[in-house]
Amino acid sequence: MTLPFPARLAAAALALSLAPALHAQSAPEAKTLKALDPKLMDTSVDPCVNFYQYSCGGWLKQNPIPADRSSYGRDSELMDQNELVLKAILEKAAANNAGRTPNEQKIGDYYATCMDTSAIDSAGLTPIQPVLARIDALSSKQDLATLTGWLQAQGISSFFNFGSDQDYKDATQVIAEVDQQQLGLPEKGYYDRTDADSVKLRQQYQEHIAKSFVLLGESSDKAATDAATVLRLETALAAASLSTVDRRDPQNVYHKTELTAFDGSLPNFAFDRFLHGVDTPTVTSLNVTTPAYFEALNKLLGTTSLDDLKTYLRWTAIRQLPSTALPHALDEEDFAFYGRILSGQPEQQPRWKRCTRAVDGALGEALGQVYVEQRFSPADKARTLELTKDIEAAMERDIDQLSWMSAQTKVRAKEKLHGVANKIGYPDKWRDYSSLEVKRGDALGNAQRADSFETRREIAKIGKPVDHGEWDMSPPTVNAYYNPQMNDINFPAGILQPPYFDAKQDDAVNYGDAGGVIGHELTHGFDDEGRQFDAKGNLLNWWTPEDGKQFTERADCVVNEFNSFVAVGDLHVNGQLTLGENLADLGGIKLAFLAYLDRAQKAGVDTTKKGEPEYGGLTPEQQFFVSYGQGWCQNNRPENLKLRVQTDPHSPEEFRVNGVVVNLPQFQKAFACKTGQPMALATRCSVW
Repeated sequence: MTLPFPARLAAAALALSLAPALHAQSAPEAKTLKALDPKLMDTSVDPCVNFYQYSCGGWLKQNPIPADRSSYGRDSELMDQNELVLKAILEKAAANNAGRTPNEQKIGDYYATCMDTSAIDSAGLTPIQPVLARIDALSSKQDLATLTGWLQAQGISSFFNFGSDQDYKDATQVIAEVDQQQLGLPEKGYYDRTDADSVKLRQQYQEHIAKSFVLLGESSDKAATDAATVLRLETALAAASLSTVDRRDPQNVYHKTELTAFDGSLPNFAFDRFLHGVDTPTVTSLNVTTPAYFEALNKLLGTTSLDDLKTYLRWTAIRQLPSTALPHALDEEDFAFYGRILSGQPEQQPRWKRCTRAVDGALGEALGQVYVEQRFSPADKARTLELTKDIEAAMERDIDQLSWMSAQTKVRAKEKLHGVANKIGYPDKWRDYSSLEVKRGDALGNAQRADSFETRREIAKIGKPVDHGEWDMSPPTVNAYYNPQMNDINFPAGILQPPYFDAKQDDAVNYGDAGGVIGHELTHGFDDEGRQFDAKGNLLNWWTPEDGKQFTERADCVVNEFNSFVAVGDLHVNGQLTLGENLADLGGIKLAFLAYLDRAQKAGVDTTKKGEPEYGGLTPEQQFFVSYGQGWCQNNRPENLKLRVQTDPHSPEEFRVNGVVVNLPQFQKAFACKTGQPMALATRCSVW
């Protein structure tokens, strides 16, 4: 992925009813995972007809979706294993021994407090009262900016998001940034689509808001009125927001503006008072990502009553609190909408899993430091770096042979490639959590202080040089990313485990799976978004006009290909939304294959010779592609697929396999596919 995809919104929940405490929940035994396992294949399927089913058919049959999931895949298997490791770490740290380090105290007490649901329920609404009281006390619109600034400092965004980011045109510096608000529904289309399902979902969302207000103590009639108010205001804000597709183009979200000009454009909101409420460093200019949104917001603030604004603020404050820190009834109400209705997930996950993730979200590097000691050796890091260097060398060779790219652009492309920083496993310098107070027995307070800590940490960067050592994911995360403004690729230790990286299996397997991930992230530097940034991370067009035209034409082929795929019901994949990830999949697996062939040739390996029974008799080239395919085995509920098609820049897994290999002559040669078969079309998309 280009940047970490936001997780599901944390719709808040507060309640007064009690639920049993879950102090000692058992965990399942860990599976033995392999990067390539012939038992997961379905060899009754012709790989040239449906390679995804050929690679994953056995796995799909053997792994129905658990009741506490909306989907289940190979990444889920690895996350399950990582969470067992984290659970053991946290239970040990939660023992409250006198010899705990400061970080062990924080992660242990955070976890123990999250697990103590009796204490959470007993606290009821008390922990959130100071926030609600500040909102209730608002007596004038003139004080709105000061209040929302104070809320932002607590980690609660209200009408817009405020934070820091690299200056798109000066990647050495961090500047302030304002952005459109992340609303209660996943993206703007949910507010304006008129089909029956969308209308029904909005009604269910409004009912969810009303039920939440009732649990906060409102009467049913007032809660219904307030829910209608919230939906009306969110709908207005959504109408002025950029779509997920539009936001993919960095040119659409960079508008550096002098502070005085921006402040003057908001006569109904005293932005200088907001900054004072947040307690920011000196701000003289900022990036206004979506100017039209703030123009509409200013009008909305002028025409909306103070009481309605306060209703909206109460909802945003509650909605953004993590449900694990809240009493049972509203925790369940949060899940009823975001879990059951929106994602199709029948049951909540076990409490220990949810609390493990809560700790990782709040104290990821404190927890990750212990995880790395147990799960990621120096040898693992060295082998991953070797893989990465091989794939970068393959990309350089690939750039040289591109017939459609001019020599001038090739020089700049290789300059950018050579500038990529490889960050593997974990950060060189661990984050300092010494100023974050974690109190045993104060779950909601811990969550609020963690949110405030992260908000203040981000805001403190304004006006300072960029820290290139920072990570945007914690070490146990099963994911990876490329950051175009940093020009770095980042592979947390959590993903560098079987079934993605398996030190016990051959190079063909690891280049197909882990190598495909590495190649994917590297290709992001040259996809439709990444190619707009130079080697230093500046938003700068380094392409000749003709080369840019050639790239766009080739990328359009990929858009059209993926637009043709039906994901669920009559919903097609959005080829424009998923373009960056599709290009990265296509380029990544090609680069990994080129790197593997080079490695195999140097080792004297015959890549077309039938392999050992351990690998199902597959040739090394076939092993490479099957290991890639098996990395994407996943079952999805229909509701989850529908949500993803409308919000997720990643295509569903079947198309990340079949939609990629259909364009690779190397795959078709490995499996002796004949032109005209579904996986061997005569017309292919070719970019890199």
